[in-house]
Amino acid sequence: MVDYCPMTILPAAAGYKAGDVLVLVGELFGRGYANGLLEEAKRLGMTVLGTTVGRRNSDGTLRPLTAEELAEAEALLGSRIINIPLEAGFDMESPNGAPSVAERLKKAKPDEWESISFEPGFLEQACAAGTARFCANLQQVMTELERLIPASANIILAHTMAGGIPRARFFMPLLNRVFKGSGDKYLPSEPFWNSAIGQLCDASFNEVTADTFKYLIDASAGLRKRAEQAGSRVACTAYGYHGTGILVNGSYQWQSYTPYLQGFAKMRLEDHAVAARKQGINATVFNCPEILTNSSALFLGVELSLYPLLTALQQVAPEQAVPLTERCKALLADGCSLESLMTTAADYLGAPLINDALEFKSWPQHSTREQMELMLATSAKLMEMHRDQKQLICAELSRLVFRSTGRLMVQASWSSTEAAVWLNHDTIAALVTDQRGADLLD
Repeated sequence: MVDYCPMTILPAAAGYKAGDVLVLVGELFGRGYANGLLEEAKRLGMTVLGTTVGRRNSDGTLRPLTAEELAEAEALLGSRIINIPLEAGFDMESPNGAPSVAERLKKAKPDEWESISFEPGFLEQACAAGTARFCANLQQVMTELERLIPASANIILAHTMAGGIPRARFFMPLLNRVFKGSGDKYLPSEPFWNSAIGQLCDASFNEVTADTFKYLIDASAGLRKRAEQAGSRVACTAYGYHGTGILVNGSYQWQSYTPYLQGFAKMRLEDHAVAARKQGINATVFNCPEILTNSSALFLGVELSLYPLLTALQQVAPEQAVPLTERCKALLADGCSLESLMTTAADYLGAPLINDALEFKSWPQHSTREQMELMLATSAKLMEMHRDQKQLICAELSRLVFRSTGRLMVQASWSSTEAAVWLNHDTIAALVTDQRGADLLD
């Protein structure tokens, strides 16, 4: 495990300029963390190149995007996409003609999860097949990048891949019990994780979230050698999560959402950056604060750690925070005050049941019934305080987080020396009070 290393000093201004290139390794879907990278790269005049995970035909065959799909994806990105499928994972692989993971789970019922198993060696064979496919396609992408990018250009290879829940309907009701269950529907995360199905998820999360970063680092050796010869730079960045420093009981301290089962893969992601650093490669995992996205909706309660960011901003930049504060107030239901909402969130985050159970060295922690019930009840209470549950204060704060972390990651990648860095709430507050981040509260 890496040491806890929060960013305490804002990075020096990076040397990126027009003609330098940001490569998004992972397709852009909707609004999320990667949009912050895009915004910062375009602000600096950098060229953006995107990639795609491809699409699956009805028979399961992986293919590039059609002309129509490509046009739509490039419109969303606002730039060119290299149309070579970089789908990660192995749930659709059929090693030696055997039925895939997805095929095997097609008729499985959620209440059968404890009895499901796989024959020895099957998952390893499926994973090896998925890795071989991904790496072969990734090498084609690297060849295309060497053709498209001048040797003199500085490059950021931004790993944005995460997830890995196998594609089977069987999983959603089961995971809803793990991440949203209370009362009779509560399913403790530990027995689930230790089951054969949990270990399948572990292997899939590792492959998609973590190991693809290693494959990217390995495959980009040619780009790095070319850049070194030309006197330019290549930085490899990745989005991590390993808890966040937020205001709790009046001071900043590390905390985390529980149960964050993807955390094991996120630590493996950090390990790949550590190994790359030992080889002299500029690779950094930036551990970012929780935000509310389409993909994070499964983790009800993850948004609770966002609320103290507003308090942090109000403390360090009271005048600059006024427009954001007013936007947040406008989202509340009649009769609900921002002060009561913030107090409710602070009481939860400071509660001994939540606060005392967290320990950095034993992260990620598994759930308890009491912890889950308090978290879910608090989340529901805070959402009910909004005028429209589709327009949440957390969405406003999330936008600030992904814009700020994108700027910090691009700027820090130029001369970063650490394998893993935490971008905590105080770091974001420091950025928006600095002239380099004054526009982020707009």
